[in-house]
Amino acid sequence: MDAAPIRSLWSASALPGLESQELVGAVRAEVAVIGAGYTGLSAALHLCEGGRDVVVLEATEVGERASGLNGGQVIPGVKHDPDTLEEMFGAQMGTQLVATVAAGPDLVFDLIRKHGIACNSVRSGWLQPATSEGALEPIRARVAQWQRRGAPVALLNQQEMSRLTGSERYCGGWIDRRAGTVQPLSYVRGLAHAAHRAGGRIFSRTPASSLARAAGEWRIDTPRGTVSSPIVILATDAYTDRLVEPLRRTLVAVPSWQVATAPIPEPARGSILPQGQSASDTWHLLRYFRLDASGRLVLGSRGLFADMPTREGARHLHRAVREIYPQLAGVPFDYHWGGLVAMTRDHLPHLHELGPGLLAGVGYNGRGLAMATLMGRLLAQRALGASAVELGFPVTPVRPIPLHGLSRIGAHAAIQYLRLLDGLARARSRVARPRGAA
Repeated sequence: MDAAPIRSLWSASALPGLESQELVGAVRAEVAVIGAGYTGLSAALHLCEGGRDVVVLEATEVGERASGLNGGQVIPGVKHDPDTLEEMFGAQMGTQLVATVAAGPDLVFDLIRKHGIACNSVRSGWLQPATSEGALEPIRARVAQWQRRGAPVALLNQQEMSRLTGSERYCGGWIDRRAGTVQPLSYVRGLAHAAHRAGGRIFSRTPASSLARAAGEWRIDTPRGTVSSPIVILATDAYTDRLVEPLRRTLVAVPSWQVATAPIPEPARGSILPQGQSASDTWHLLRYFRLDASGRLVLGSRGLFADMPTREGARHLHRAVREIYPQLAGVPFDYHWGGLVAMTRDHLPHLHELGPGLLAGVGYNGRGLAMATLMGRLLAQRALGASAVELGFPVTPVRPIPLHGLSRIGAHAAIQYLRLLDGLARARSRVARPRGAA
């Protein structure tokens, strides 16, 4: 490991967070939320606005885990295309589900405006650049499906994608203008401030050690206190532990690592993502990238299974930056960091009801910022009595992954296999590229 503690770009540039304390003693609440990330804080905020007394428990500090470590891309929808969702859930629920998940960025940017969250928010769209001609066929179908539903999306040819990314590496793709970016740690800290102002009680450094039900209420034990509440919301996603074992076994936590360059000097800076979009390409192990407010390029992808990336372990991301942007040769890397992403068996997020008054929202599969914020609102609405039809989102049973104990080994093997496939494809591309091409 590196000698010095790893500090992310986001922790180095975020606004101060809410000053919260560890829970000491016994408290009651109408709703208790476990986890102070996007999901938990969005749920708390919406519940407080609905007149409920809410306690939020965070095991570490607000934003110390996934909500403060991700790429800050605010992308609508989920991994599956609209037609697929309607086939999976039927005409009525499928249509509602498509509309619900499409509105995630609207909710994020509305909350930012309403609560004055200073998080460098930019809503200029998201690009999906195609790494091969073969990747363009599903993109064409995806764009057609969203256009039929009135979404502001468009196909891009090679020249248009090159102009918007500043890279010659891609052969086309599409743009979704509903999307945007935020400084993710500043955003989650802003949600905490908003929930606190609305009356929510937020306790940090307060992990939930046990959860039990008696006399119609849930009791949450923590190292130095307890919370009693008729309703509990579990909002721990990739960091779900054995507190509710069946829920943990529905998820596979995989690493996502990121690097950030030093601020890019002119003239290169003006040519890279000049209109402020973020991007996620079509490799099996996709690479997602954007500029931050200071003009640094931030790029991420799946990492190795380690607690945090070392500088040496992140060198494959350094190479990726220079493959996409050869004009950045010589620009140093100032930051490297990583966190966990929760993957589900069906690649969909899930709202679960695990028992009377026990709700959970998990499984964002790399689309966490918009979807987790939206899930928090859905959980709040469910806690306030909304039906699945009123939510426009299914409430699904918990189905643990068979042989879950082997999932980490399987995920590690899958990442290595997909990395090999991508490496071979890139090698073939270099051989086929005309001499002198970038």
